[in-house]
Amino acid sequence: MKKPRSALKTDLFAADQHREKIDRLGDPLAEINLHIDFSALAAAVDQVAPRPVSSQGGRPPFPTETMVRILVLKRLYNLSDEQMEYQLLDRMSYQRFCGLTQISNIPDRTTIWTFENRIGEAGARALFDGVADQLMRRGYIARGGQIIDATLVPAPKQRIRSHEKDIIEQQATPADWKPAQRRQKDVDATWTKKHGKSHFGYKLSINVDKRYKVIRAIETSTASVHDSRHFEQVLDPYNTSQNVYADRGYASQAREADLRQRGNRPEIQRKGARNRPLSDCQKRRNHRIAKIRARVEHVFGAIDQMGGMLIRTIGQARANVKMTLMATCYNLKRLVYLRRAGIEAF
Repeated sequence: MKKPRSALKTDLFAADQHREKIDRLGDPLAEINLHIDFSALAAAVDQVAPRPVSSQGGRPPFPTETMVRILVLKRLYNLSDEQMEYQLLDRMSYQRFCGLTQISNIPDRTTIWTFENRIGEAGARALFDGVADQLMRRGYIARGGQIIDATLVPAPKQRIRSHEKDIIEQQATPADWKPAQRRQKDVDATWTKKHGKSHFGYKLSINVDKRYKVIRAIETSTASVHDSRHFEQVLDPYNTSQNVYADRGYASQAREADLRQRGNRPEIQRKGARNRPLSDCQKRRNHRIAKIRARVEHVFGAIDQMGGMLIRTIGQARANVKMTLMATCYNLKRLVYLRRAGIEAF
């Protein structure tokens, strides 16, 4: 019986042909590699979290630049350490981006976890500042005014009984909790209500410039902290415009007076009160501000598209690292977009 014909072809150079086709189709990781200086980011991390050196020998650590690239991939696609290890072994584009194409010993899940915990908040902040510095060097300074807003970052819900909560609030641990159980309890995340719905987790406040939609400043906390508590911390004194845009949750006469004293022009939406509804003029003003303020929602939407905002870590310290890396990877992608679209700084 004659063997049926098949379109499948074997070729010793098939892997090279696959890489060439990926380049023709457009590899987004290759674009990131083209526009981002990862060696500078690695140097910034090494300054705040130097690589460990053992006098007794042993296996040397992986290069910081390789591990920084892995962290970026992990956050861009919201992967767990286990999935990150698998994808590094499986995906050609990931190996090429991290410089692991001809490497036999791919960093495993424990190595990735150890590196992320070693650099901590200081290392994540160094990455955020490093990307911001690359934006500044290319001329993308904060222009057009600043927009301030906050978003809730969900965490896995905890089942903590009321009497346990009272003990935790006294900075103690319930006596009946086993060590393994304590490690899986996030006692830092808090509950809050928004639009009548309960949310559990953390909060990320950001400052975005109107011209380039780049995150200029961030502040993190638990979900129960009111948005307005972060307002002064994320103000950017270097924006070329005096305008400061925010929604009605930030409305305050004292805050507006403080902004004017700083030389800013408050563009904060008005909030109605009982028996004192907004006038038509105030409604028109709110609508005008809302059209500009909506640009910050684009930022939150872009972060959410990077695999979602849910964080799976335990404790605020690690949550702060995750939220800082969210903002870092958004700015990184934003810089790539600005360069690819040919948007010139002016």
